[in-house]
Amino acid sequence: MINPPNPFVRADLSDLAVHDEKHFLVPVTMRAMVLEEQGKPLVSKTLPVPKPSSMQVLVKIIACGVCRTDLHIMDSELKSPKLPLIPGHEIVGIVVKTGQEVSMLKPGDLVGIPWLGYTCGYCRYCLRDQENLCENALFTGYTMDGGFAEYTVAYENFCFLLDKNYGNPSGAPLLCAGLIGYRSYNMTGPYNENIGIYGFGAAASILIQVAIAQGKNIYAFVREGDEKAKEFALSLGAVWAGYSTESAPVALDAAIIFAPAGELVPKALGDIDKGGTVVCGGIHMSDIPSFPYDILWEERTLRSVANLTRKDAREFLELTTIVKIKTQTQTFKLEEANEALNALRYGDIRGAAVLVM
Repeated sequence: MINPPNPFVRADLSDLAVHDEKHFLVPVTMRAMVLEEQGKPLVSKTLPVPKPSSMQVLVKIIACGVCRTDLHIMDSELKSPKLPLIPGHEIVGIVVKTGQEVSMLKPGDLVGIPWLGYTCGYCRYCLRDQENLCENALFTGYTMDGGFAEYTVAYENFCFLLDKNYGNPSGAPLLCAGLIGYRSYNMTGPYNENIGIYGFGAAASILIQVAIAQGKNIYAFVREGDEKAKEFALSLGAVWAGYSTESAPVALDAAIIFAPAGELVPKALGDIDKGGTVVCGGIHMSDIPSFPYDILWEERTLRSVANLTRKDAREFLELTTIVKIKTQTQTFKLEEANEALNALRYGDIRGAAVLVM
């Protein structure tokens, strides 16, 4: 957890009922969209507002992004979620209550809550700075209740103070699409002038802004026939946009695959130059077909991204105060969560879908 400098500020509290600066009126119940059984739509429920433990904070949610990972959970592609479950892991909200041992956050702080919700700090991965692989990790909206609700609780050390400019739906995609995109981008290596991005959704639309600000050339690959996605990529500054079946116009230094399509792995390997890296940026992907060794030879690298670390979050959110990231969002009411998920499933979202409470 960091204590960031300005322009991180207390949130505007004018729309919340308060007794004073430190005491909020918290209702007894809240609205939530709940997954009761995988393979079934979410169900609208009225639930008790959760109570924070000694190391947690209670957060009044402003907005929560809708992620493809939420679909993977609903469709049983990610096994063994907490059930019943409140999904959602791209949360923007205001701290309204703190546990007894909370020391770095206070009521009124504007925070973001990402996918990684808890790590133990003592397993072999935590001890070697790989907390994203923690053997005892908990994940927001998967093994812990998430943000498809009016309130949620989160561990203090896994909340991040947000710039006031992102205290609205535009900030939600930063908490997953932005963070995973940033981690994937860092894994491409230092010699990456020409970068291919396969699958141009929320993560790509954020990452391209960072990459262009750092002088990179982005080549966007989209689904066959999706002219709107090509236009979207070009409008954000891609130097070229084409279908995933097309060859890159230049030898790429690196490629990042956000689409959950395993057949893109050999395609991307064939597009990168020797010594290049292909990064699979999704939490789930269909099976990768066999491919000839010669497209991996010459020290090409294929690797995956698993979750994120708090270091990623600190670096990326600090970067957003320098590179003014603009997110494109399509907002839905909380009760429209199933509609938002279906729109995402069928590729009808440009940018990111966000639930507004």
